[in-house]
Amino acid sequence: MLNLDFKIDRGEFSLAAQLELPSQGVTALFGRSGSGKTTLLRCIAGLEKTAQGSLSFDGETWQTERFFLPLHQRPIGYVFQEASLFPHLKVLANLTYGYRRIPKEQRKLQPEEVIKLLGIEELLGRYPDELSGGQRQRVAIGRALLTSPQLLLMDEPMASLDATSKAEILPFLEKLRDQLELPIIYVSHAIEEVTRLADHLVLLEAGKVIAEGELQDLLTDPSLPFIQTETASTVLRAVVKQPDTGDGLTELKLGNQALFISKTSVSAGQPVRVRVMARDLVLALTPPTETSLLNCLTAWVLDIQPDPNPSQALVRIEVADQILLARVSKRSVENLKLKERQLVYALIKGVALG
Repeated sequence: MLNLDFKIDRGEFSLAAQLELPSQGVTALFGRSGSGKTTLLRCIAGLEKTAQGSLSFDGETWQTERFFLPLHQRPIGYVFQEASLFPHLKVLANLTYGYRRIPKEQRKLQPEEVIKLLGIEELLGRYPDELSGGQRQRVAIGRALLTSPQLLLMDEPMASLDATSKAEILPFLEKLRDQLELPIIYVSHAIEEVTRLADHLVLLEAGKVIAEGELQDLLTDPSLPFIQTETASTVLRAVVKQPDTGDGLTELKLGNQALFISKTSVSAGQPVRVRVMARDLVLALTPPTETSLLNCLTAWVLDIQPDPNPSQALVRIEVADQILLARVSKRSVENLKLKERQLVYALIKGVALG
């Protein structure tokens, strides 16, 4: 468990955060630019020496009003927005720079493990200026991992990358989350990254914690701004039933229901998460026939929320004890006579999921 209580007052900006965060999975610090995400991350790292308060990680005290554990003594890895690799060293030397300084008995990961995990086998003999942005950031992540941290801090690691590089690096971040038992604090202002990576979410605004909790709970909370955005979405947790159906699809098990998504590199029994956009979900009162839609999930209406667009509404539904959002027209709500606890069928294009 990461317990923190920080206060910073700089006149034009102040931070006040008191949190108890899980020491497993990915916790995302989310908010607009200037909300205090990076400042809070720097407090955890020990880079903000003017911060008042306390910090402990898994029972070990890192900071109190009278004690301050310096950065180099905190068992953390830190990945910045820019890769900041040593330009005169090749990739392998960059990777092992910190590793060589860790006592052998404290090394949790070996270079060959990290190299394989991040898919950088072919890059080892190159210099940083010979790499793409996504490749440089993977090397930077590898360098941080090889210091054998107990906690990994990532400050918008994809902020400076183009769309192609982001698409390249996201699967490796997912592998990092799924294959290593290493807690990660991940700063981002991109909800697409957060929904793919995070388990726990902290919403910051003007230096204050607005909300924190499990990702799905916050994404579907009517009192928070997420459901009111154009990109309103939820994350379903399912299990792989059939990795390859023979036609390029993967069959998932969602409770006792089936969900088909575009084929991905998974194995049977593996837990997966699927992002479902509110705009990609259609509601029906009866199961449709002779339709191209692959996914038809039995669901129950929880409630109907207003939408920023006056012609639309957001319907919160429950599927296998999980909440989904459907953005539909108000006319459809009236035509279907939708109401709370009503049985409906949620229709989702398989090509919209992956």
